[in-house]
Amino acid sequence: MSLPTTVEATRQLLADGGYVADKALATTVHLALKMGRPLFLEGEPGTGKTEIAKVLAKELPRRLVRLQCYDGLDLSAAAYEWNHARQLMSIRLAEASGQAQDRAAVEAGIYDRRFLQERPLLQALTGEPSVLLIDELDRADEPFEAFLLEILADYQITVPELGTIKAATPPVVIITSNRTREVHDAIRRRCLYHWVDYPDATRERAILKLRAPQVPEHLSAQVVAFVQKLRNGDYFKLPGVAETIDWAAALAALDAHELEPAMVDETLGVLLKYQDDIAKLKGEAAAKLVAEAKTV
Repeated sequence: MSLPTTVEATRQLLADGGYVADKALATTVHLALKMGRPLFLEGEPGTGKTEIAKVLAKELPRRLVRLQCYDGLDLSAAAYEWNHARQLMSIRLAEASGQAQDRAAVEAGIYDRRFLQERPLLQALTGEPSVLLIDELDRADEPFEAFLLEILADYQITVPELGTIKAATPPVVIITSNRTREVHDAIRRRCLYHWVDYPDATRERAILKLRAPQVPEHLSAQVVAFVQKLRNGDYFKLPGVAETIDWAAALAALDAHELEPAMVDETLGVLLKYQDDIAKLKGEAAAKLVAEAKTV
């Protein structure tokens, strides 16, 4: 499938994959695809950053190659690693066959491509066209970002013992960050940037209709109104769109047709993920939000 040619076509492509994007986000995604630039998505957890990469991979369609970042991530886990066991076996076979006398040939042989184990960054550059998702980059150590610069600029990786491996078809690169720390300017300069915010009520209702069609429309409207008002409060972790979908689906599974304070209290663990937040909302505060949601 060819890349979408207009912003509206990109927006429709995302919608076909179940992602309701506003005009600004669709425009940035379209430009990233058309210009062949990495896309850096930043925002609160649960706002749908990772889902964009999944939808693009499904709809383009391309392989989805995901690098989940974490503290201590290094080049051997992210890009490539030599298979030392196979290299050692190759040396022993050369010794057994009497070929080990040519030391230069043996050294050259053990750094053959067949001994290279590909990790996500290299996998995305080889084989069929791909979408490379570098998820939650802010969780990785800051020095790790230096490993990404060559890929983001030229879609290639240089292996010192082997040479440069360049993508025949550049991957679509999506980088996400929850902003637990600042990502370096060198990464940002190589990417197009978009802040993915919580959706407004209209878009969140559209998302809920698409992702949880079993939820009655009346209940869906109340759930969205409740969550929208909740996000104006002072809580440790505000619910994202994923939590809205889960909560609406949970209420529908309990045969709820509208919000009731008692059922809200009993299901807050689906919507909120910290006990302090649940304790703060439960009871009178939740009942007040329920009453306000019913007037919308």
